[in-house]
Amino acid sequence: MNEYYPNFAIIKEIKKETINTNTFVLKFTDQKIADKFSWKPGQFMMLSVLGVGESAISISSVENDNSINATIRNVGNVTNSIFSLKKGDSLGMRGPYGTGWPLEKIIGKDILIVAGGMGLAPLYGVINHVIRNRTEYGHLEIIYGARTPENMVFKDEFSKWKRIKNSTFFLTADEITRENPFECRTGLVTSCFPMMKTHHRNAIALLCGPEIMMRFAAKCLETIGFADKKIYLSLERRMKCGIGKCGHCQIGLKYVCKDGPVFNYDDIKPFIRPL
Repeated sequence: MNEYYPNFAIIKEIKKETINTNTFVLKFTDQKIADKFSWKPGQFMMLSVLGVGESAISISSVENDNSINATIRNVGNVTNSIFSLKKGDSLGMRGPYGTGWPLEKIIGKDILIVAGGMGLAPLYGVINHVIRNRTEYGHLEIIYGARTPENMVFKDEFSKWKRIKNSTFFLTADEITRENPFECRTGLVTSCFPMMKTHHRNAIALLCGPEIMMRFAAKCLETIGFADKKIYLSLERRMKCGIGKCGHCQIGLKYVCKDGPVFNYDDIKPFIRPL
């Protein structure tokens, strides 16, 4: 398959997450391509609308028939065009690209997931992977924050995640203006750190969200004993080609689309803006 060439995919279903965020269930129209599709949580696809452009979108999950769930926030020309499509329409899709979360390195370890806003989408696959392979991992701790509870994605999953064996689950929002349906705290994700059960000695931290959130979260984790090598984060940059050719997503000597988007904090720390 030509890595530069998008193939057509059909929209099988559209699930509303928030007022401006939907999860699109997509499947390649070519069954051979669909059958061969494989991915790792943390990778992304390039989605395109003819005559408009392409956009890099994280894969949130992949179903048994290799349908791809892409959770998209309507924030620009390409995503606005995707939102104008309906069930049964087609769009262009190529990938997956990038490096995923280090699932092989966290076997036998406790896992701390810190996500903000749309940053939960690239981590959704990790949570599902841990659920399916629960005996291979230690304690799972999820801290998820958003601007308001209404801005949270995957709300239908919260009750299930609260019942995961050997786990803790915190929800927090910058502000709560309506009735609180999720037992959600008020504050930043770092406000949950004093209550978390995860100890740095045998844990790996996975971070994804706005860059300022990740910088503060990583700094806080350092102060409580997490080594930089035990922290992973997923960066978002304006990716154009997805394969490290155009240079739009270059950060230092690395390309986010090819060397990332998941990086070890120890490798990427010098290239992100300091606090």
